[in-house]
Formats: sequence, C-alpha cells, structure tokens
Amino acid sequence: MMTDITLAILSTIGALAILFASIGILRMPDFYLRLSVTVKAATLGVGLLLICAAMTFPEVSVTTKAIAIGFFLILTAPVAAHMIGRAAYIQRVKTWKGTTLNDLEKEGQLDCRKEDF
Repeated sequence: MMTDITLAILSTIGALAILFASIGILRMPDFYLRLSVTVKAATLGVGLLLICAAMTFPEVSVTTKAIAIGFFLILTAPVAAHMIGRAAYIQRVKTWKGTTLNDLEKEGQLDCRKEDF
C-alpha cells in the first residue's frame, strides 16, 4: 500500500516535470532559456520515472538498467546542453531582449563573436 502511494507521488511529480518542460518550450522567449528549462525539467522527470520503474519491477536486471540509464542521463544531459548552448552562442543565436548578463561576451571568452572570421 505504501509502495503504491510512493509510486503514485513520484510518477505524478515526474510527469509534471516533463509537462513543465514542454510548457517551457512554448513559453520561454529565447533559445537559451528554452534549452535550460527543458534539460533541467526533463532530466528530473525522466529520473523520477526511472525510479518508479525500478520500484515497480524489483528485479535486479530492471533496477540495474534504470540506474544505468539515470546515471548516463545525469552525466550527459548537462554536458550536451552546454555544448548546444555554446554552439548556438558561436553561431550568434539572438538572446532575449531582457537578458542582462552575458559572461562570455563581457569577459571575451569566445573571440569568435568579435567578427574575426
């Protein structure tokens, strides 16, 4: 009984996190904010659903696969988002007009923004 309640709560939170990620794609004003909200919320949602899968099927193989998928998701999603964001910045994808902080431009970390090529 307690396991069912825990599964219901975790799966609901996971589904809501994925829902917020999809709403974020529609509501955020620029590419960088969409990328940020999508990666964070989707990673949380999928992670919670993987926990639910491991609890629903308490076999060693299912639990091991769920842990492995969660580990690689947590390991690769932020790195992939960073690289996609950096590539977008290099390609001069416009930022939202309300963006007030741009550390890369301020510190000159990406010289390719200075019309060098």
